[in-house]
Amino acid sequence: MLLRVGSRGSRLALTQAGRAVEALRGPGIEIALIPITTAGDRDRTRPFGQIGERGVFVKELEEALLERRIDVAVHSAKDMTSTDTMGLVVGAYPPREDPRDALCGVAALAPGMRIGTASVRRRAQLLALEPTLSIEPLRGNIDTRLRKRGERGLDAVVLAACGLDRLGLGDEIGARFDPEVMLPEAGQGALALQVRAGEEQLVAVADDAETRRQVEAERQAVALVGGGCLAPVAAYHDGVVLTVLVADEDGRWLERRAGSEPALVAAEVIELAAAHA
Repeated sequence: MLLRVGSRGSRLALTQAGRAVEALRGPGIEIALIPITTAGDRDRTRPFGQIGERGVFVKELEEALLERRIDVAVHSAKDMTSTDTMGLVVGAYPPREDPRDALCGVAALAPGMRIGTASVRRRAQLLALEPTLSIEPLRGNIDTRLRKRGERGLDAVVLAACGLDRLGLGDEIGARFDPEVMLPEAGQGALALQVRAGEEQLVAVADDAETRRQVEAERQAVALVGGGCLAPVAAYHDGVVLTVLVADEDGRWLERRAGSEPALVAAEVIELAAAHA
């Protein structure tokens, strides 16, 4: 049996896809890894909000699945939209790795620092922590953003710790933000193996039940809040409770609530955010 696995073509994406491939190998299974370029890969300069809605690193992979050019799409779960595309499902979430954000370049924030990130979620929380920070837009793959930190004279950049770890770049990390300090993106640290509905058995061997429970709760909460790349919304399940956050993009206010039911936690956060409108 030939299993065609699609992935973005960046070094990190192919590294992640390689891990998924190893989890899917078995007797009689031949695997072909197929790189696919997404809208987010083609446009590396404009902010995400100018390219399109959340999912700019996902759409082309989903189209390849629906058109049967691939059988499995490997995504960073945080890149996916909060609801499944019609006809497609996440057949497996391999065990989650470090979900935290990482500060690269310094070991701690200080007043007046110049910090690079393209994430509105990170921007909002960074400014809530230290309003005098200068947050500068920074796009590109991990290697590019690390290089641009030096080229542009930035004090630090904020990246997902899991990506740095997967590429063997953990030494670049000055500090890892505790989720109580900076709440991660829904699904951060997890991979999602997406398949056509009804073909979940193709990847079932790679599914981790606890990771699925946590990430699905986070995605559900974000869907209820109505957030995405254009809104500072975050959700993280630590295995015990789900925490959801909504913030002003400049960090002037930030609301977070925790609980066990995504619908209830999302409703509480929406009500609190409405008071700031």
